[in-house]
Amino acid sequence: MAVQLSDKESGHPIFTVTDEQFDFLAAALEEESTTDTDYFIDEATIEMLESDGADEELLDILRTILADRDGVEVNWERDGRSI
Repeated sequence: MAVQLSDKESGHPIFTVTDEQFDFLAAALEEESTTDTDYFIDEATIEMLESDGADEELLDILRTILADRDGVEVNWERDGRSI
């Protein structure tokens, strides 16, 4: 099973990550509530994940999502349902 990451602003799908990658991301980042379905990603977030041992593929995905922006909100869905 995989988790689809989408740009919150545009709603466009960005990347699909593995369950393991998503679990790492979810464990490392703060959720505002049990129904929270997004994360804010910026360079500091990526650096923190890297120091916490994120795999290189996940880091590359997040860097690609960030591109030349200062930060981006990403939503996630599993099997077409927000989790």
